[in-house]
Amino acid sequence: MVIQPKKHGYAGGMLAGVWSRAKTVTKLRTEMRRRKGGGRGAAYLDELVRGALGIIAGGSCWRTAGAGFLTQVPVLVGFKVDCIEVPTQKPKAGIGDGPQKTVFWESRNFRVLETGDDLGEVTETVDYYVQGATIAAGNLFGSYLYWLGTICRGIHTSQHIHVMDIHLKNLIGLIVMDTTNISWAVGCPGLHEPTRRRVIQVYATGARVLDGSFMTQELNFTAHSSESSSSSSELLGVASASIADPYVLLKMVDGTIQLLVGDHSTCALSISVPSIFTNLSEKVSACTLYRDRGPEPWLRKTRSDAWLSSGIAEPIDGSGSSSQEQSDIYCIICYESGKLEIFEVPSFRCVFSVESFLSGEALLVDAKGRQDDTKVSLKKEVADSIRVVELAMHRWSGQFSRPFLFGLLNDGTFLCYHAYCYEGLESNVKDNSFSPAGSVDLASASDSRLKNLRFHRISVDITLREDISSLARPRITIFNNVGGYEGLFLSGTRPVWVMVCRQRFRVHPQVMNERSLGMVSGTNSLCDGPIEAFTVLHNVNCCHGLIYVTSQGFLKICQLPEAYNYDNYWPVQKIPLHGTPHQVTYYAEQSLYPLIVSVPVVRPLNQVLSIMADQDLVHHMDNDATSADDLQKTYTVEEFEVRVLELEKPSGRWETRSTIPMQSFENALTVRIVTLHNTTTKENETLMAIGTAYVQGEDVAARGRVLLFSFTKSENSQNLVTEVYSKESKGAVSAVASLQGHLLIAAGPKITLSKWTGSELTAVAFYDAPLHVVSLNIVKNFVLFGDIHKSVYFLSWKEQGSQLTLLAKDFGSLDCFATEFLIDGSTLNLAVSDSDKNLQIFYYAPKMVESWKGQKLLSRAEFHVGAHLTKFMRLQMLPSPGLASEKTNRFALLFGTLDGGIGCIAPIDELTFRRLQSLQRKLVDAVPHVCGLNPRSFRQFKSNGKAHRPGPDNIIDFELLAQ
Repeated sequence: MVIQPKKHGYAGGMLAGVWSRAKTVTKLRTEMRRRKGGGRGAAYLDELVRGALGIIAGGSCWRTAGAGFLTQVPVLVGFKVDCIEVPTQKPKAGIGDGPQKTVFWESRNFRVLETGDDLGEVTETVDYYVQGATIAAGNLFGSYLYWLGTICRGIHTSQHIHVMDIHLKNLIGLIVMDTTNISWAVGCPGLHEPTRRRVIQVYATGARVLDGSFMTQELNFTAHSSESSSSSSELLGVASASIADPYVLLKMVDGTIQLLVGDHSTCALSISVPSIFTNLSEKVSACTLYRDRGPEPWLRKTRSDAWLSSGIAEPIDGSGSSSQEQSDIYCIICYESGKLEIFEVPSFRCVFSVESFLSGEALLVDAKGRQDDTKVSLKKEVADSIRVVELAMHRWSGQFSRPFLFGLLNDGTFLCYHAYCYEGLESNVKDNSFSPAGSVDLASASDSRLKNLRFHRISVDITLREDISSLARPRITIFNNVGGYEGLFLSGTRPVWVMVCRQRFRVHPQVMNERSLGMVSGTNSLCDGPIEAFTVLHNVNCCHGLIYVTSQGFLKICQLPEAYNYDNYWPVQKIPLHGTPHQVTYYAEQSLYPLIVSVPVVRPLNQVLSIMADQDLVHHMDNDATSADDLQKTYTVEEFEVRVLELEKPSGRWETRSTIPMQSFENALTVRIVTLHNTTTKENETLMAIGTAYVQGEDVAARGRVLLFSFTKSENSQNLVTEVYSKESKGAVSAVASLQGHLLIAAGPKITLSKWTGSELTAVAFYDAPLHVVSLNIVKNFVLFGDIHKSVYFLSWKEQGSQLTLLAKDFGSLDCFATEFLIDGSTLNLAVSDSDKNLQIFYYAPKMVESWKGQKLLSRAEFHVGAHLTKFMRLQMLPSPGLASEKTNRFALLFGTLDGGIGCIAPIDELTFRRLQSLQRKLVDAVPHVCGLNPRSFRQFKSNGKAHRPGPDNIIDFELLAQ
């Protein structure tokens, strides 16, 4: 797959679709972006691109951090996991490959290691709670963060999987394990030493406050901590915890809330139960703390009294309050009924409430104490089965950034909302903020709610459609700098990266399909299946890296590849070629990428004319009155070459293994990997076939060449490819393909089928096309080719009589751009794109009357894409979840467009098509469209004034359904 970027820009997009036997679904999502110094671009799967070659990875790719990490990263290890694996040098192929150092521990043991030049064990000198799992950990009375987390061995034996940020005074790391749980932490040096710093460690029945590695306070949580003594109260378990210095919010297993309040003077914590939560009629399903950081907290702008403080200036000399002291802390709570409330901390005064957060409405508005009885009754019915299991709120860096609100439901639904400030008529009414005397009543103004706060839902392409109520639930881990990116990581059975780029989400799944979920021993994969825990790591040996633990018990220290750009639909790597790539193919046996590249070269005008013209014309030019100065002028020409690229897996760099230069004014038009049967040795040979054409003006007859190259299997050989055959042909060789051991060559209007003897190509059959062949496609003994003006032709090869026989053709006039077979089980369909930006699907039905006794191809579906499709790539689809077999005879077509888009068209079942078609017809009138354009009109076939009979309506626009 190839994406065309410019020098400072990228033009990319995505198209996707589905279709069934006579029903086709297509999704179009094309994005064009301009950056500084950039311009328009074009994307191809296999055709023209300019500037550089972008290799797209179909999922997030990772490489393991470098050598020496075992001696630099603090790790605390204990059991029930079989081993903890830490890489000691760069692996040769993905994460987990290559040399590793594996450390084993006995069950119920734990170790604490201190960072330095080496890892030193300090197990006996720490006071961390190591008898059970750690719920959460973090910093108090300080501002520097280190990392700690909890891992559970096996997703079926745990209810909590968590990673939190902490700061360790003595630079120590920690992992604690028992028979089912593992608690672990890592730390890195800070830049400065704050005057006061504590670490809070929350476990199931209590919490410990530590000064570095020494405990200064221990708390036990009871059901009635404020009314009874701890000796007479029952211990109450902690379900989850959220830390925002100096507060720690605890959600107990019985659905109640407790708050730990820190005292800066004593660096101690006290347990407090907010009065509003003492007699709750409904249980809390999820809660979190949010710090609205200063010096200008964003949520203050949404108050109805924001105008009172709008003129208050912040100190510019830095002597005033710090951003930490100016920040506000809020508590976000969601009840089992689906109601969401935002409270100020520590007063716990409600400033924002939503009655139907559980339903995932498009817009969240402050309820202001009012509720709809109808909505409440509906929520109670839904609450029996669906509830919010996790909340998070965060505002990333940026001058104009706004907070995001995230919610995770127990059915796997991921809700994402973006806050904004709404200034309507109600915000101008400030009657309650004035006293009868006309002065400003600051007391009443401070009690105002966040009336101008709104949340609008953002569509995020995350599929976590599994019940997580009884499994190890996925956790939302927010990061501010991993490889230079900020966003969140959603761990669980289907890990997902959500990168925040310019306040827009880029979703990159780490697990791509169901087969990646099962970790098979001995297999090498870039994806590790379910992720149990995740956190960030930044030190001198792992700059802005990450740590995660898989469900198999492997702890991995990694970095995001620097070569990839994640601000796209897929991670994209830009490879500088210093030329223009035209076509690419793939040689799977040796993982090589042959690529056609043209490089501009400046030559003197007289040299250019001497090459293009014959000797008589050159002699005539010498006798002409052309001055010598004119002949000395320069002219830029394109010189073509075929480069063979290889990806170096340890480093991720692309290396040019071989270069095949073309002759002067010879353009390489096509390159393909073909398998030919050697009639001399009776063996199959894999060769690289190149088709070329000489561009010498319209006065010179067209001609071209067919080149065959073999690959050297020895890695130490200096010549990777060797030319084994070369022959000149009459006409430009525009396409080549292998057909049952024979080589099919399209040279101008003639298609020739040749057999390979090991040193020569001998023609055995031919077929005359109308004008000029632009593409060739093969399935078994069937041939599909597109003519430049006369649409598509469907041929059959019969070896018994050595004949290429015409089965059927399209009698219409069509300027073909690309063709390909579309396979759905036993049904063979023909896809073609044209110059009017249409996509058509034909099928061969000789028994139908409309086919004129099988001579005519019938239309199955047609669709206006709105962009030129230049290449199709046939990909096998994954099996349906209900099928036992992993193989399927159903294929999808991936295609690229000249506008920088990538998309696909794929089969679906009859019943699914009918349902989606009914939904599509409703959405045409129900959903607002971009610029008011009607998708039904836009997707109709565009004939550009030519006679055309409309085809059946068997395509579904998935771009419309995605809304």
